[in-house]
Amino acid sequence: MEFIDVLNYAFFAILVGVSVAWGLFIKSMSDSFTKTPYLDRFEQKKHHTPKVSVILPARNEERFIKKCLDSLLDQDYENYEIIAIDDSSEDATGKIIQEYAEKNSKIVHISARPKPDGWMGKNWACMEGYKRATGELLLFTDSDTRHSKNVISLAVSHLLSLELDALTVIPKMICLDTWTKITLPVLSTFLHTRFSALRVNDPAKKTGYFFGSFFVIKRHVYEEVGTHQGVRQEIIEDGALGKKVKEHGHKMRMVRGDHLIDAVWARDWSSLWNGLKRLMIPLYLQNSSIAVGIFFAVLFLLLMPYALLVYSAVFFDTSLSFSALFWASAASSGLLYGAGLLDARSLSIKIQHGICGPLGSFVVVSGFLCGMLQAKSKMAVSWRGRAYSMRDHLQDSITV
Repeated sequence: MEFIDVLNYAFFAILVGVSVAWGLFIKSMSDSFTKTPYLDRFEQKKHHTPKVSVILPARNEERFIKKCLDSLLDQDYENYEIIAIDDSSEDATGKIIQEYAEKNSKIVHISARPKPDGWMGKNWACMEGYKRATGELLLFTDSDTRHSKNVISLAVSHLLSLELDALTVIPKMICLDTWTKITLPVLSTFLHTRFSALRVNDPAKKTGYFFGSFFVIKRHVYEEVGTHQGVRQEIIEDGALGKKVKEHGHKMRMVRGDHLIDAVWARDWSSLWNGLKRLMIPLYLQNSSIAVGIFFAVLFLLLMPYALLVYSAVFFDTSLSFSALFWASAASSGLLYGAGLLDARSLSIKIQHGICGPLGSFVVVSGFLCGMLQAKSKMAVSWRGRAYSMRDHLQDSITV
């Protein structure tokens, strides 16, 4: 047997495994869609109405902050305050917050002190907000998030009725640019497996995760797990904090709220690219060898089925090995493509963007590769106008 046939059969075997993996991913995605509990569906019990401190960090958010504040001020829950933190913004964010605070006493305007060394920017802003918060419950959200009128009431009632320590809500992911609309369906399939609500809500699983756009936590629990001080170096601070809550044995729950909360996932090419790098950098800094292995696994899951489909189609009639490789790559490509289309539909992304799945796969793989290559550089990632070197930052938000 010639070397090329041996290589083809090796790829064939790998693609059979890839097809099985995508079958499991689709099953996991289906379970996530159908079995994840909803924020507004639970057995309500009588409870008190504790004060809620909404902690809202904002840096260079003049484009979004007004809609967020308007939605928070329109809540039907009465006992709450909004701690809005201007994190050294270079635009009109601070001015907008101040204007709102002057008109409504529920809003407490804070100008964050300069970020100390060893802190990520958002983590520091959240810590600054916590120091001024007076509520029994702390609700962390992002300034590009919009909330339905009853979201705080539902979150508090859900938390207390089920005797939870923390609750996080899956929002509707809003994509503002074409590249994000093409890429998110491909990337989101992994979120339905590794960080699905079914894993987070299972006490037997170690997975703990918060969506930064909305999570509410009891104040004493937040303090027990170390506050944002304990995740000050984490580039994915919400994931790291959720992980700590689960590790400490607290009762947490993830629920769907995509019909009640909108959150912007990425705003443009730059935020998309840096968002992809942020997902890979923690893995690489924990264990570079395992991260490289994960990268190649992602490469074969997301991109190689398409590449090998083209390769085998060109030489289809040359030998039996090429024919076998063609059918294996066609099966894995079809499953990959179908998963992307299903997720695009769940994200309300139009079909013309969903059909660009192969291009989305290329962007994801390229972003992950760039994250590994630049993980230890002086400017590993840029976020909200700040460039960060991650070389001395311990990362524990995602377990390899």
